[in-house]
Amino acid sequence: MLLHGNNQEINRKMKRFLFHTIAIILTTWCMGCSHKSSSHNNTYVEEPIAIEYAQGFRMAVGNNYSRIDIVNPWDTTTLLRTYILVDTDTPLPAQLPQGAVIRTPLRNSLVFSSVHCSLLAELHCLDAIGGICDSEYNYIEELQARMQAGTLVDAGNSTSPDIEQIIELNPDAILLSPFENVRHERLEKTGIPIIECADYMENTPLGRAEWVRLIGRLYGKAELADSLFESIKESYIATAQKVASVQEKPLVITERRIGQVWYIPGGKSYIAQLLSDAGAEYPWSDNNNTGSLALSFENVLERGQEADFWLIKYHAAQDFTYNDLKQEYAPNSRFKAFEQRNIYGCNTQYLRYYEETPFHPERLLQDLGAIFHPTLFEGHIPYYYTPFDE
Repeated sequence: MLLHGNNQEINRKMKRFLFHTIAIILTTWCMGCSHKSSSHNNTYVEEPIAIEYAQGFRMAVGNNYSRIDIVNPWDTTTLLRTYILVDTDTPLPAQLPQGAVIRTPLRNSLVFSSVHCSLLAELHCLDAIGGICDSEYNYIEELQARMQAGTLVDAGNSTSPDIEQIIELNPDAILLSPFENVRHERLEKTGIPIIECADYMENTPLGRAEWVRLIGRLYGKAELADSLFESIKESYIATAQKVASVQEKPLVITERRIGQVWYIPGGKSYIAQLLSDAGAEYPWSDNNNTGSLALSFENVLERGQEADFWLIKYHAAQDFTYNDLKQEYAPNSRFKAFEQRNIYGCNTQYLRYYEETPFHPERLLQDLGAIFHPTLFEGHIPYYYTPFDE
């Protein structure tokens, strides 16, 4: 009986030993699993890059990578895209945050918009453009020459690009402007990273201009891009401060009737902000629209007939005159600015207004300031707007 009792005690001790051993093994294994899971869902240490004016993107620097978040301009609580930039000369890190990995600097990009092509020219990156869309609207001489020589791919219309040409080009990224509820399914299927350049959705001049800092980082020109933006910002602010104390602010209207509709900037739009910063009043400043308003001639006449100045952009072989404007639509002559000869025009046939002003609002602001308050800008040479001839 004593021996049997000893055997029972030994068995109990053995069972306890095995139980504890198995428990330790399971605990260690689970800790290993937990570690792997934690590594997979790593919390990445990043240093945010300060953004001053732009609302549409965020940037941060991590360990051997940079992260760029593009905010959805139609639902600012969500992101449109996230990009993880990794230098081409750096081995790809084993662990990276979620996002489209892009090796930078870009060396063979497809650029849809002439606006971004113009910016890349200023950043000395034209050689990194392998293809463009809407070539008929691209006036950069170097790109035109390459097009003629066959060393630049024409990918067709930006709304329906030539997928075969794009696949043959095999760009390292595609830069395009996003539109609400528009998917790029055919482009997505190529596997080529798509950079959604939503700069045009910014509502302030300096907000849009600050996108130069994002694009500069794609092409390895971060320092140059930051310096360029700083120069733009300082010039813009200096001009705005020059007119900030003016007592008399002229009333200003823009554009003209085309067909049956007169499209004017909304009261909270980019252009409305420029007019305000240039020391002017805008008849629709009480409107909350950030885009354009489609009005009838009568609507504009009702609010803008007594406007002191009238700014018109147009595309024509010859510069518009007062006579042209009256012949186009006789009631145009009923505006005070017409009667007092205070109409200024910008002929986009040869002036690069659309290509340059998005990233150089300081030039446009100087033009406007000189028109509205000439004594403060003596000697100013216009970039875009000049007085109408008779």
